[in-house]
Amino acid sequence: MSDPTSRSGMRKGLTSYGDEGFSLFLRKAFIKGAGYTDDALERPIVGIVNTGSAYNPCHGNAPQLIEAVKRGIMLAGGLPMDFPTISVHESFAQPTSMYLRNLMSIDTEEMIRAQPMDSVVLIGGCDKTVPAQLMGAASAGLPAIQLVTGAMLTGSHRGTRVGACTDCRRYWANFRADEIDEAEIAAVNNQLVPTVGTCSVMGTASTMACVTEALGMMIPGGASAPAVSADRIRVAERTGAQAVAMIAAGLVPSRILTPAAFENAFRVLLAIGGSTNALIHLTAMAGRLGIEVDLDELDRFGRETPVLVDLKPSGQHYMEDLHAAGGLVTVLRELRPLLHLEALTVTGRTLGEELEAAPAPFAQSVVRPFADPIFAEGGLAVLRGNLAPGGAIVKQSAASPRLMEHEGRAVVFDDLPDMVARIDAPDLDVTADDLLVLKQIGPIGAPGMPEAGLLPIPRKLARQGVKDMVRISDGRMSGTAAGTIVLHVTPESALGGPLALVQTGDRIRLSVSGRRIDLLVDDAELARRRAQLPPPPDRSQERGYRKLFLSTVTQADQGCDFDFLRASQMAHRVPKGKP
Repeated sequence: MSDPTSRSGMRKGLTSYGDEGFSLFLRKAFIKGAGYTDDALERPIVGIVNTGSAYNPCHGNAPQLIEAVKRGIMLAGGLPMDFPTISVHESFAQPTSMYLRNLMSIDTEEMIRAQPMDSVVLIGGCDKTVPAQLMGAASAGLPAIQLVTGAMLTGSHRGTRVGACTDCRRYWANFRADEIDEAEIAAVNNQLVPTVGTCSVMGTASTMACVTEALGMMIPGGASAPAVSADRIRVAERTGAQAVAMIAAGLVPSRILTPAAFENAFRVLLAIGGSTNALIHLTAMAGRLGIEVDLDELDRFGRETPVLVDLKPSGQHYMEDLHAAGGLVTVLRELRPLLHLEALTVTGRTLGEELEAAPAPFAQSVVRPFADPIFAEGGLAVLRGNLAPGGAIVKQSAASPRLMEHEGRAVVFDDLPDMVARIDAPDLDVTADDLLVLKQIGPIGAPGMPEAGLLPIPRKLARQGVKDMVRISDGRMSGTAAGTIVLHVTPESALGGPLALVQTGDRIRLSVSGRRIDLLVDDAELARRRAQLPPPPDRSQERGYRKLFLSTVTQADQGCDFDFLRASQMAHRVPKGKP
């Protein structure tokens, strides 16, 4: 028998019975019950995280991907071992998938630690799954590589190309406004999600796929291949083979997820018109590695990084079109002067070397030249002001130009039940020039910071043809959504942030160009209101995961991670300021 003190393969992380030789003997005895030979058990082991679930159609191709990953691992001389973790889908997770992201990251980290493997392939796709896996892998410290499930294909409704989920929101808004009837909304419901896979627009899933490739945690070309394509299967096979190569190279996440890599990811996030959610996820991932995100410097990045990708909701195309246009490498080429080309990737080569080795560019219309963007600045802008001293975010590339500089009267909803009860009331005192404000949907207030920041247009205004209004909250919105939406207001109202003090009738001024969101109420009145705020709710009777969440979750500017999962010290700050 081989030396049981060797710490790789089946000898890794032996359960302790006080006799290491017996521990290995017992482990091998049980695994041989599944039919493994001694030759197989001597190979490097690559774990494969299986997040397939009947509740998660975004991961509906997981079985095929796992088979392809296994093939790649075995062709490279490794032994594949797939294992389950929890699976989180945006539309099936109550109260919100964000509430479960940190739980999934803990599950991923601990299963990587607990079971013998020399590297791991992370299979995820739906919005919170990829960040959860990368957060867990960064903490576990084992060589890890991400494989996304890929975007769904588009469908067709009455001759119009449609895809989830920007078109879901568009058709539902039309239905609320009585522009289409029940028969049509039922018909389009059958076409919006024609295949398994993640949303076909630049929502959070597609955004996280792109920024993961930019981070170097995915094989080149891995972000854009559709879920039901042969390209996606080939990506999976290559991912498996690369997971074996990473073992000997010692390519652990901390070597790849460097400050330079995060700056590259932020450049890509801005240039693709990516989801606001990605900022929270990248902040959480960076925090695991002792890297702090500077929102003001990120905003400076945004002023010099235009939106180049013409995809919904900021543009017109879909993810399959980006894939046909060459994938993310087409974007990276345009951004090349702004990128850290020396950043290492999972291939063991640098980003610059991968760009040199990529197929030659060709004529296409999905990714614009740097000099001819679809939006002159980055997709996201960071707002400050007395309403958001810790910062707020607006997806300016998907906002209405006429509302980017706007002052009006606040119409306030105290929480989600209040909004649901009153938003469509015929007697709601509201006009198109008002600003809708929703409180208590932050990390603690909801809890879990739901994607409710896209408040619906009040029905009576929707029927008048109103398509957009300024909406403000301490919550999030889906990356598939569009509109003039101010999000992530920090600190949140549940903690007594300034948003808690806003009352209907107050004046609020939004200036995206000035990067400000201000409540136009004097300090004396705000102090009076603060003194009248009710005490925080008694949470002493909470239990289980909910108690852990409410006790330890951080605010949006720290990624909504649990405070005990972040690095004990922040050794770096990104983006770096100008010298």
